[in-house]
Amino acid sequence: MPIVSTNIRLRHPEHFVVGEHSIVDDFCYFSTRVRIGDFAHIASGCTVAGGAARLFALGSYSSVSSGARIWCTSDDFARDVVTIVPDWLEDEEGPVKEHVISGDVILEDCTAVGSNAVVMPRNHVPEGTVIGALTYVPPDFPFEPWSVYAGIPARRVGARDRDRVRRQVDTIRARLARLAVERA
Repeated sequence: MPIVSTNIRLRHPEHFVVGEHSIVDDFCYFSTRVRIGDFAHIASGCTVAGGAARLFALGSYSSVSSGARIWCTSDDFARDVVTIVPDWLEDEEGPVKEHVISGDVILEDCTAVGSNAVVMPRNHVPEGTVIGALTYVPPDFPFEPWSVYAGIPARRVGARDRDRVRRQVDTIRARLARLAVERA
């Protein structure tokens, strides 16, 4: 059963799905569609924003550390007005803003985002990849699976121990299966 703090803010609660044994801590804000896998953790004070048209997905055995900011939509500060434009001001002539940066942010299984990192729209973080604390990830970043990224902007700083991490996931699964048999 998941644990979701009552001290979070959901702009679209009908699109908030949390997997088994996952935790969402206090003071998080979500304004996108959210799908969280099993055994995942979102620590306190995280922001995941971008509107109902966008998806943030966090895979199983993954985490987002305190203070991380994940943006599925962002204004283009150089070429557009940086404000909220109400829907009723948009019309058949087209949108007011012409260069909005928007796209889903997907983190696959066994991934992590470190404290106070910033992940911009249109990013797909492949299995086993981790992003260090205070890292800035620009839109459309070319991640490699089972790698460690850090810095401003992000850069690959090393490989991740795929075999060890997978062995730990297998241990969790085996212990769950054993407990299920014992309880049956």
